[in-house]
Amino acid sequence: MKKYLITLSVFFSLVGGSFCQSVPEHISNRPLYDFLDELANEHIISLSSAVKPYSRSFIAKKLTEAYENKATLSPRQLHQIEVYLNDFAPELREKVKSRLAIVERDSTFIWSLLPPVMNYSDSLFRFSLKPVYGIQYYKNENGSIRHTWGGLAAHSYVGDNWAVWASLRDNQQKGGRLARPAYLVQSQGGAYKGITGGGKGGEFSEMRAGISWSWSWGSLSFEKDHVVIGDNYNGANILSGRTPSYPMVKLHMNPAPWLNFNYHHGWLVSKEIDSLRTYTPYEGAPERKIYLPKYISVNMFTFTPVERLDISIGNSIIYSDMDVYPGYLIPFAFFKSIVHTQSQNTGHNHNSAMFVNVSSRNIRHLHLYGTWFVDEFSVTRIGDSERTNFTSTKAGFRLSNWPLKDISITGEYTFTYPKTFQHRTPSTTFETNRFNLGHYLKDNSRELYMSIEAKPLKGMNLFVSYLHAEKGNLRPYIYGVGPMDRDPFMDDVVWRNKTVSIGGSYLFYNNISLFAEFHQKDIRGYDVDGVTAQEYLDMFTPEIFHGWNNTFTFGLQMGF
Repeated sequence: MKKYLITLSVFFSLVGGSFCQSVPEHISNRPLYDFLDELANEHIISLSSAVKPYSRSFIAKKLTEAYENKATLSPRQLHQIEVYLNDFAPELREKVKSRLAIVERDSTFIWSLLPPVMNYSDSLFRFSLKPVYGIQYYKNENGSIRHTWGGLAAHSYVGDNWAVWASLRDNQQKGGRLARPAYLVQSQGGAYKGITGGGKGGEFSEMRAGISWSWSWGSLSFEKDHVVIGDNYNGANILSGRTPSYPMVKLHMNPAPWLNFNYHHGWLVSKEIDSLRTYTPYEGAPERKIYLPKYISVNMFTFTPVERLDISIGNSIIYSDMDVYPGYLIPFAFFKSIVHTQSQNTGHNHNSAMFVNVSSRNIRHLHLYGTWFVDEFSVTRIGDSERTNFTSTKAGFRLSNWPLKDISITGEYTFTYPKTFQHRTPSTTFETNRFNLGHYLKDNSRELYMSIEAKPLKGMNLFVSYLHAEKGNLRPYIYGVGPMDRDPFMDDVVWRNKTVSIGGSYLFYNNISLFAEFHQKDIRGYDVDGVTAQEYLDMFTPEIFHGWNNTFTFGLQMGF
């Protein structure tokens, strides 16, 4: 332990001293992330969007850059920036002159009732506390679900390098559960507890927190949070961020304008029982279940050979049945090569993957992107119609403010071959708490997503979208035995989701919004290989969304 502390002390002394503190802005703040994306598409700011969340200091910097170029902004964009800058007052080193009041770094408390927030600032310490609350109501011919969540979020900065944050929220869903490990949905996963009294639904709490040390070109943190890897507008296919959050050690470095590096080592939840350590404390007591340990290491190098073109490459490893392995703590390593040394001739190698993400905003107004997740790959399978590699591919675009102002058009297509995201060893699957870490449709699937969004008024966002998602046959097999690569892609469709959506939201303040949506859904299962259509429907879909239905949903959100 002394050696580790000495090493960290030397490291901090070498890199410390420059103001650049890191508190993540959670990925659930979709309006803000979409707005930053719009500014980047318009060439107002530059943005590498392969890895999220961004830090609040980074976001404040980008908003300030945009605000300083008022001539390039529309009245709506200018208004949105001013609203967001109020929320990012603790991150602003100096006062930004605008039509709205921005907190200066004098010694003072700033209270606000609408939106409710408390800020404190002096020469050493800055602090912000906000309540979090939301309610969303779903109603259709099959029934209704009420989802409520509430809690507190706080973050603080000490000096010029340290940052601490915490966010706790309790979720309760009455009438049914919106997420289970098998459901093909994008709702946030959680460790559900049942609702007493026999009612349908469940509840779960989500605690996110962390502490970070930052310097001018990077940060090192210990945190529990969600991470998204892969450009997308309707679900990433590298790390989706829809699982329960997990603790991690995270390293981010940006030592040159053309290089961005992200790494984290995380502690996952395997849900696989360690039978040797599981025990019954005393006669008649419930069994004390001990789960096998499970870990993940992920890195991502992002290169920018020319401005607004980002090429990202990375790899990951999931391992279990051992303590934390030092080789996987090396941030820049190619983990698959380490696997060959560490687990040679064991018969059950650790679960490695590689990925590539390309994002281009070289044409003003247009964002083109593609992501390739490689679970297992062989050159000999290329061109062989009877064999497939275990990969997931996403390609898409977003056209912002052209040819019409305040209008964006999005198109995205994703297809994933059989056995991708799977593994032969239950304790090293690409999962945590049994929720898939990758694309929400998992393997042997495809999805087409299209949307048109309009922002006619300040703070208002309207949209219409179409989703066509399909899940292929779940053929019985033993992973690692027999001809694994000969399962045909989408040979039989066992589940299909066709959804047309229309809706809108209105951002009253920087963290308070109202929203309402209408979804016409047609979600069905199909009889395949002795499994009934109803069984597939029950397996993959919350009960309220079964079959043809017209779903209304509306609600209020305060904080993210």
